[in-house]
Amino acid sequence: MIRVLLADDQRLVRAGFRSILEDEDDIEVVGEAGDGEAAVSACRELRPDVVLMDIRMPGTDGLEASRVIAGDDRLASVKVVILTTFDLDDYVYGALRAGATGFLVKDTEPEELLQAVRVAARGDALISPSVTRRLIAEFAARG
Repeated sequence: MIRVLLADDQRLVRAGFRSILEDEDDIEVVGEAGDGEAAVSACRELRPDVVLMDIRMPGTDGLEASRVIAGDDRLASVKVVILTTFDLDDYVYGALRAGATGFLVKDTEPEELLQAVRVAARGDALISPSVTRRLIAEFAARG
């Protein structure tokens, strides 16, 4: 069973993700957090396998929370997937530098969200296909 923590400041977004995830036999939502500080605390208490973390939240944002989680040896097994409505390159690079395992835009299809959770739980990295195409084009242009 893959244990997931939802971290987003919008309750409706958390409810939508919960609804998608809980329909699966191999995924369990173990908790929710409305900001980065609460997400870090919940990780320490609940030890989820994967955190779906919004990048922009009040107080401690998702990037800082990801850095704290990645830097805590007790949370080494927790994988963070950043979710945002913005697919800005700075956010992608920031998320990866902060130790996130993946980066998804929130308009991702439900099947892609489920795949992202499973991929992250296995310890593999992932980036939204639309963002990946742009990053590859940028990399190729640098030649």
